[in-house]
Amino acid sequence: MAVPLARPAKSATGRPAPRRPGSPGARRRQRGTAALFMVPFFVLFAAATVAPLCYAAWMSLFREESSGLGFGGTRRVFSGLGNFTEALGNADFLRSFGHIALYCVLYIPAMVGGALILALLLDSALARARRFFQIAYFLPHAVPGLIASLIWLYLYTPGLSPVTEVLGSLGAHWNFFGEDEAILSVVNISAWQWIGYNMIIFYAGLQAVPREVLEAATVDGAGAVRSALRIKVPMIRSTVVLTLLFTCVGAIQLFDAPKLVQLRANAMGEDWSPTMFIYTAAFKGHDYGLAAASSLLLALVAGLLSFVVTKLGNRWKAS
Repeated sequence: MAVPLARPAKSATGRPAPRRPGSPGARRRQRGTAALFMVPFFVLFAAATVAPLCYAAWMSLFREESSGLGFGGTRRVFSGLGNFTEALGNADFLRSFGHIALYCVLYIPAMVGGALILALLLDSALARARRFFQIAYFLPHAVPGLIASLIWLYLYTPGLSPVTEVLGSLGAHWNFFGEDEAILSVVNISAWQWIGYNMIIFYAGLQAVPREVLEAATVDGAGAVRSALRIKVPMIRSTVVLTLLFTCVGAIQLFDAPKLVQLRANAMGEDWSPTMFIYTAAFKGHDYGLAAASSLLLALVAGLLSFVVTKLGNRWKAS
């Protein structure tokens, strides 16, 4: 005799009882809900990142040639890897990476070090009015990069800037647009804009440091400086590494500050940074194939740099 199938349990109202959270059906519903919430992200990611990369890759395989003396118009021809070869053989493009490397040597220690020092000062027991200083330090980041560059361009211009007047009254003369000083002017703009932002990140990481550890260090005779260097900074290594990663990726895409400073500092040139080279090639030289190939090479360098910074950061965290 066949055994009748067991019917699902019913609640007091006569409806089937809800499934347990750990049941296969509940897990499937959770995965379906999570996938539904992730759909907008993947749609935007495909539209704003994947599609432009694919279009840039397609454009990088072609170049435009003029027929005759240029009166017959232009035609697009397949060049394969020719644009990549031309970009890698372009001295201005390669030199722009050297400029960014020097910029990173000057900018990253100043910005990360300044943000870390400010965060440690705010986290110290002697700090007062912390909310006020957090907002005050963060305000420069709220200014758009283009506007910040315009503000500093005004402050750098002799005859207009109160800064140059004060320096002149003190007997100090500094050419912010000089051949060697221009890069320092760019570093100052970027550091002014980003120190407060990264200070907030470091300060949030310091709030997670157990107070019991700091109190134990104080009982053992460690001063404020020693506690900061030996306890606080090592315990926020992950935050520091993440900040370094974002800073390196952002530095290699530098555009606003040097583009505006270059209007006064003629020694910088229109292709001082890789992004400026790409902009010049696309919108002034109308060589979109070369610009697309250079963009892909820049993305490749950014990816390799991210990999190196992550590897070195993981070794530092594990040490």
